Amino acid sequence: MGFYYRLGEIPAKRHTQFRQPDGTLYAEQLVGTLGFHGVSSLLYHLHPPTRIARLGEPVPYGAKPLKDWPLAPTHLKTLAQKTTGPDYLAARQTLLLNNDVSISICNPSAQNTDYYYKNAQADEVVFVHEGSGELRSQMGSLAFGPGDYLVIPRTIIHQFRFREAPVRLLIIESFSPVETPRRYRNQYGQLLEHAPYCERDLRPPATLITERETGEYRVQIKKEGFLHQFFYNHSPFDVAGWDGYFYPYAFSIHDFEPITGRIHQPPPVHQTFEGHNFVICSFVPRLFDYHPLAIPAPYNHSNVDSDEVLYYVAGNFMSRKGVDLASFTVHPGGIPHGPHPGTVEASIGKKETHELAVMVDTFRPLYLTEDALPYIDENYPMSWQ
Repeated sequence: MGFYYRLGEIPAKRHTQFRQPDGTLYAEQLVGTLGFHGVSSLLYHLHPPTRIARLGEPVPYGAKPLKDWPLAPTHLKTLAQKTTGPDYLAARQTLLLNNDVSISICNPSAQNTDYYYKNAQADEVVFVHEGSGELRSQMGSLAFGPGDYLVIPRTIIHQFRFREAPVRLLIIESFSPVETPRRYRNQYGQLLEHAPYCERDLRPPATLITERETGEYRVQIKKEGFLHQFFYNHSPFDVAGWDGYFYPYAFSIHDFEPITGRIHQPPPVHQTFEGHNFVICSFVPRLFDYHPLAIPAPYNHSNVDSDEVLYYVAGNFMSRKGVDLASFTVHPGGIPHGPHPGTVEASIGKKETHELAVMVDTFRPLYLTEDALPYIDENYPMSWQ
């Protein structure tokens, strides 16, 4: 995150007395990373966040990787899957993963949940393909719609409230902090003039939520392959104010300003976020290359050190045939890939594209999971004939 933000009431000086109207102290909580050396925020609760009422039984929660799956280009077709489960957590199907990142789809049928959720070990980037609603967290309310990336740092307790159906989400889970690319920032953390977006495009929570009612509140905490069940007698959204650099935010793919050139530009110009050993890129409507002999279609290339995943959101990709929206193409390191037959000649002379896609490039091999098996297009590896 790049800038300081605050909502609600906070004291003039941190770690000093800050009292509620009845004279009791607000419970101060530092939420930070990297052992007091990373970004952090200070929250002021009505109740101590440590006050657990009871614990429930942990629920196994995770995907099984297929580590013996053969090396091959892969096409996963998920468009026909209207719903993947009844609620936000039950609907998450992880299709690809490694020790750095996982990639899931989530098409819940229910609009709201009666629980709160926290990922205790990973940041999450939720890309909203279809649907709209409100991301509610300890830091406040954040409205979202189609095309939004929702960046939710680890440990942030939150809920989704969806306002319209269908809901189709792409979830990228990162076991390292998700950041804006380093080359877009100066030494102060400010996004530079050549960056494809700036701080004005990042939307922090707009309205603080302070839930004062008592009762039973369940928080499901994801960690080490389980959903751990924590119960409290007060809402986790009992924050009267907070400030800092650590909070969820939204960024719309439609606000990404594409970088173009006279000849074909490589995928790094589309980079939007980064984590340890992976990047997230946005392919958006843009003008094609303007050299008089330019070939807009991408050239054949070998992924020597990375696996390349493309999730197709809207429009037609000029280099691909037979790929639906909400499909994934997975091109693993070790073998070359490139445009389908006929697409190179067909691209010559084209002036622009209206494609929309999210790409995840990883620098360690990704594994398909058992949940991915029903979506596999068995004909895809031979589709270049």
